[in-house]
Amino acid sequence: MDMQSLYLTVPLAPLAGAVIAGLFGKAIGRTGAHVVTILGVAIAFLASLLIFQDVQAGNTYNGAVYTWLTSGDVSMEVGFLIDRLTVMMMLVVTFVSLCVHVYTIGYMADDPGYQRFFSYISLFTFSMLMLVMSNNFLQLFFGWEAVGLVSYLLIGFWYTRESAIYANLKAFLVNRVGDFGFLLGIGLVLAHTGSLDYAQVFQKAPELASQSITLIDGHPWSLMAVICILLFIGAMGKSAQFPLHVWLPDSMEGPTPISALIHAATMVTAGIFMVARMSPLFELSDTALSFVMVIGAITALFMGFLGVIQNDIKRVVAYSTLSQLGYMTVALGASAYSVAIFHLMTHAFFKALLFLAAGSVIIGMHHDQDIRNMGGLRKYMPITWITSLIGSLALIGTPFLSGFYSKDSIIEAVHASHLAGSGFASLAVTLGVFVTAFYSFRMYFLVFHGKERFPNAHAHHGHDEEGDSHGHHHTPHETSWVVTLPLILLAIPSVVIGYLTIAPMLHEGWFGHAIFVNAAAHPAMTELAHEFHGAAAMGLHALTTLPFWLAVAGVGLAYYLYLVRPELPQVLRQRFNLLYVILERKYGFDDFNDWFFAGGARLLGGKLWRWGDVMAIDGALVNGSARVVGYIAGVVRHLQSGYVYHYAFAMLVGVLLLATWFAHA
Repeated sequence: MDMQSLYLTVPLAPLAGAVIAGLFGKAIGRTGAHVVTILGVAIAFLASLLIFQDVQAGNTYNGAVYTWLTSGDVSMEVGFLIDRLTVMMMLVVTFVSLCVHVYTIGYMADDPGYQRFFSYISLFTFSMLMLVMSNNFLQLFFGWEAVGLVSYLLIGFWYTRESAIYANLKAFLVNRVGDFGFLLGIGLVLAHTGSLDYAQVFQKAPELASQSITLIDGHPWSLMAVICILLFIGAMGKSAQFPLHVWLPDSMEGPTPISALIHAATMVTAGIFMVARMSPLFELSDTALSFVMVIGAITALFMGFLGVIQNDIKRVVAYSTLSQLGYMTVALGASAYSVAIFHLMTHAFFKALLFLAAGSVIIGMHHDQDIRNMGGLRKYMPITWITSLIGSLALIGTPFLSGFYSKDSIIEAVHASHLAGSGFASLAVTLGVFVTAFYSFRMYFLVFHGKERFPNAHAHHGHDEEGDSHGHHHTPHETSWVVTLPLILLAIPSVVIGYLTIAPMLHEGWFGHAIFVNAAAHPAMTELAHEFHGAAAMGLHALTTLPFWLAVAGVGLAYYLYLVRPELPQVLRQRFNLLYVILERKYGFDDFNDWFFAGGARLLGGKLWRWGDVMAIDGALVNGSARVVGYIAGVVRHLQSGYVYHYAFAMLVGVLLLATWFAHA
C-alpha cells in the first residue's frame, strides 16, 4: 500500500465509522455502533503511527488529492501536507480519540442516544484530522467549520435540557464571531497572494511584509499585522481566548467524553496549531505577536482565578483548560511555536485524563457533579484516584512529569522575549502557576480526601431520584474496565512524555521546516537552547526556581484551607464578598453579552416586529389592502341596484359619452 492511500485512510476510516453508526445505527445495534467507530479510529491511529515512522525517516509530502474547483488562477483543492508538525497532531488526535471512544462504552451505557453519540465523535475525529492534515486554507477552513458544527451537535447532545441548548447555541455563535475574522484573514491572504496553498503563500509572505493597507482613511496599517490578527481572531474563537472564551465553560453541558475529546485535547487546540502552522506569517509582524501574547496572558491568569470558586467538577477542569490554552497562546506570542505545540501535546494527555477521571467520579457519584457533595472517594475508586493525582501533578508542573517540561519552557521563553507586553505576560504566566496549583488541588482534596459528604447507605432513609429501594447504591464504586483502561493509558504519557520528547522537540530541531522562527528578531528559542542541559538537569534545577515553589505554595494553601481548616473558605468568602461576586459572575462577560448582544438582538427584533410586522406589513399591506378593497366595494355597491331601468339608463349614458368622445377625437 503506497503512502498516499495511507494518508487518505487516516481521515476516511473514522468518517466511514461515523456514517455507518449514524445512518444504520438501528440496524447494527449498540455493539455494532461502537465496534465500527472504534475500529475506524484504531485504523486511523495505526496508520498515523506508520506515517510517523515514514516521516521520521525523512519523507514529507505536500500535494493535492482532489481539485474541487478552479476559478481563474486559484484552484481550490483538498490536499495533504504531511510533515513533523502534522504527524504529531495526528498521533495526539487519534490516540486521545481512541481512548475516548473506548471510555464512552462505559460512560454512555444507559443513554438512549448511544449510536448517535458514537457517530458524532467519529465524525468529529474525521473533521479534526482534515483540519490538521490540510495543505491549503480552503481545507483548513472546512475542517475548522466542521469541528465547530460537530461540537455544536455534541454540546447539545441531550437536547431536552434547556441548559444544553443554551450552551450549544452560545458555542456556535461565539465561534461564528471568531470565524468571521478568520474568513476575512483568509480573504486577505487570497487577495494579496493569489493563492490558498500554504507553500505558495509562505513563499510570497516576505513581499507582503512591507506593504500597508488602509482600512480607515489616513491610517495605513501594516498588511501583515492585519492578516495575522484576523487569522488569530479565528484562533481566539476556537481556542477560547479572552474575550471569546465565554463558550467553553458552558460547553460542559455535553456528556463528559466530549469534554475530554473536544475541550481538552483536540478542538480547542486547533487555534494553537493553526498559529504555529502560520509561523512564517506571524514572524513578519511584531504587532500581531504582541497582540497574541497579551491576549494569551490575560486568558492564562484571569481564567485561572475563575477556576478557584467553581463547585462543578467539570467546570473546574474547564477553567483549567482555558488557563492552559492561554499559556500556549503566550508561547506563540513569544515566537516559541515549538514550545506551544509541545505544551499542546503534553496537555492533551493529562487534561483528557483529568476529564475522563472527572467523568468516572460522576458515574461513581450517580451523576452528581458538585464537589461539595464528595470527599473521601480515594478508598472507593482507587484507579480513578491515582490517575487523577497523576493528572493533577502533571497539570501543576511537578518536576519530571510531562506538564512540567512544557510549562516551565513557556515561562522561560516569555522571560526571554523582548516584545511589547512581554513583561505583563511574564508576570501572568508565573502567577498562574500558583493559581493552577491551588484550584487543581482544591478540587483533588475536596473529591478524594477529607470526610465523606455524600448521602451514605446507613444514614440514608429518605427517597431520592434513585428510589429508596437502592439505598446500597449510594456508596460510590469503581467503574468498569472500559472506563479505567483509558485512564491508565492516558496516565502513562502524562508521566513520561515530557521527559522523553523535550530535547528533540524543542532543541534538536525536530519540527524541521514545519515551524519557522526569525531567530535574530525573536531570540526566545535560542536563549532556551542555551540554558538547556538535558531533561534530567532541567528537572533537578527546577527545585530552586520560583515557579516550583509557587506550585508548592498553591498545593499547601489548598491543603490548609480544605483539609486542615475546612471552615475557613466560608469565612474568607464573606470577608471578600465583592471579589467573590466578581468571580462568581465571571467578570460580568456573560451578563454583558446577554444584556448587550442578546438583549440588543431582542430589542431590535421587537422593534422590527412592532414597526415592520405589525404596522408596515400587517397594518399597511395586509389589512390596508383589505380596507381599500372594502371601501371600493362599498362605493360600487350603490351602482348595483338590481333594477333593469337603472342598467338601461347607465348603458344609454355610456353610449352617449362614447359617441361624444369619438366625435371630438
